[in-house]
Amino acid sequence: MVEFRILGGLEMLSPEGRVTVAGGFQRMLLQALLVSEGKAVSSATLMAELWAESAPAGAANALQAHASRLRKKLRTIEPGRTTPRLVCLPYGYQLLMDGARLDATTFMESAARAERLRAEAPEETVTLLRGALRLWRGAVCGGSPGGPLGKAAAARYEEHRLRALETLFDSELLLGRHAAVLAELREAHLADPLRERFCEQLMVALYRSGRQAEALDTCRQTWQCLVEQLGVDPSPSLRRVEHAILVQDPGLDRGPVSAVRAARVPSRG
Repeated sequence: MVEFRILGGLEMLSPEGRVTVAGGFQRMLLQALLVSEGKAVSSATLMAELWAESAPAGAANALQAHASRLRKKLRTIEPGRTTPRLVCLPYGYQLLMDGARLDATTFMESAARAERLRAEAPEETVTLLRGALRLWRGAVCGGSPGGPLGKAAAARYEEHRLRALETLFDSELLLGRHAAVLAELREAHLADPLRERFCEQLMVALYRSGRQAEALDTCRQTWQCLVEQLGVDPSPSLRRVEHAILVQDPGLDRGPVSAVRAARVPSRG
């Protein structure tokens, strides 16, 4: 089975090993087709990916030439395939994904399944998400996803990665593993200090580890960042977690963090 990887640098893996894609335009074309996950992409969209607003006069012919070279490259890694993997349509191109695997699709499917299981099976949720997150080797397409299509897909995948991390941490905390995930939570919060959910989870993990003062200091730092960088106050859920720590709410020591977020709290003076 052929495997395509975009959760990190672009890679193609055949049964014989890794296959490189030569040429910047071929790589951008393949990336655009891969992030479309088997859907057809119009020639106009692909030209915007390859040349943005600087498309040459013969862009349509150039696109056809790059697609032809990419089709030949794909054929070399699947010599027994009877139909082209990259097909030309009247209005564009399509990368057929039958008999192939895309790491981003695998990740999204596992994350969606974990989300459905989170309330009933936190242990299975953790296992699923740990496996899904291991598929990430770095930024989507090595941090160079291409034009509008690729950039939008990269942002979408990254948001799902962050949500998967949030769900993972919620499940780990529900299982009482605050000490085990404390370092991971701190890393996630430092990497994205304006993401309040990471802050809330880190605060709960710190509190459960007997570090109440540090938990409150984390909240104050995030509060300051939100005001200074975005001009907004923290969300009600973050304030509820802060209040629960201040009053040493017994709910902090057990159960899901979502229960603390949903608790009523008086307004901050």
